[in-house]
Amino acid sequence: MNKPVKTLLASSILALPALVGAQDSDQTYATYITEEEWQTVNELPGVDRQIVSRDIGKLNLSVGIIHRGAVERGSGQSTPNPDRPCGVSSTSRNSGARGIQHYHQTETYYIASGSGTLVTGGEILNGNESAPDSSVTTTLNGPSCSGVIVGDWVAKHVKEGDIIIIPAGTPHGWLEVPVHVDYLSVRPDPDRVLPDDYVNPALGPDFRIQTDND
Repeated sequence: MNKPVKTLLASSILALPALVGAQDSDQTYATYITEEEWQTVNELPGVDRQIVSRDIGKLNLSVGIIHRGAVERGSGQSTPNPDRPCGVSSTSRNSGARGIQHYHQTETYYIASGSGTLVTGGEILNGNESAPDSSVTTTLNGPSCSGVIVGDWVAKHVKEGDIIIIPAGTPHGWLEVPVHVDYLSVRPDPDRVLPDDYVNPALGPDFRIQTDND
């Protein structure tokens, strides 16, 4: 398991700066995240934890680690929020999976451990848009819409070692997780809706994103 995880991080974090090139300053330096560091973040409370975000020239790039416990099949439901409604209002082919749609961010998942049935595509039914000051909006994914996934969705079983690319605007969520699923998420941010210098506090004071002056 460790070798593929490091390969994903190397290809996504280290190679991308060289591919996109530099703008006014040198953005081709590398940011290193060890397995011990992202595992430390994964031990924190909660579900989705951002590890780092950085400017790589033409866009920002973030890496997060997500842990989900058991999810029962068909347990998802939407409770509309009249203050921040989003998605569609009519039901068609309900997946039973609660999910989220990020307006700006594509995500690439690498399943580090566990397994489950992932639903992608379709639309969000009677969704709630993330609040401007919520961690989803400010730190994780930018403005997003969450609720039950309906419409032209696809359900697929995924397991340790699998990789999934979820384009921006694509609803996604878990229909069923038997025990748990942990996955790294690489998040390009071309619209720069998130900070370009975020470092999870759990990484400690000695971790820093290198600058072109280092």
